[in-house]
Amino acid sequence: QVQLVESGGGLVQAGDSLTLSCAASGLTFSNYRMGWFRQAPGREREFVANVNRAGGLDYYHKSVKGRFTISRDNTKDTVFLQMNNLQPDDTAVYYCAANSKPGLVSERKIYEYWGQGTQVTVSS
Repeated sequence: QVQLVESGGGLVQAGDSLTLSCAASGLTFSNYRMGWFRQAPGREREFVANVNRAGGLDYYHKSVKGRFTISRDNTKDTVFLQMNNLQPDDTAVYYCAANSKPGLVSERKIYEYWGQGTQVTVSS
């Protein structure tokens, strides 16, 4: 049974930093590209970042590029999202997801497995 478990969310002030973690089990982690998505109240779930299988290639939504960094540790089956200079617009539930098939990494439909999410709230 595949499980993706996010952690590290919380309540912070604008300008603060947080690091999210997503621990994977039940799959061969290094075979999967890993992504982070987020969903704010009343909005669709949107792409945040993706990292390739080896960890050497990453992609970001333009709204977080330069502030967020995705990374992975294949020895620990974990993917991270370092978030700096957080802003109120970053408030959302953050989800990690795993993908093993070809496709556009920003599209939700290509991801086979999802975590339950972790809440990030940024106050102004």
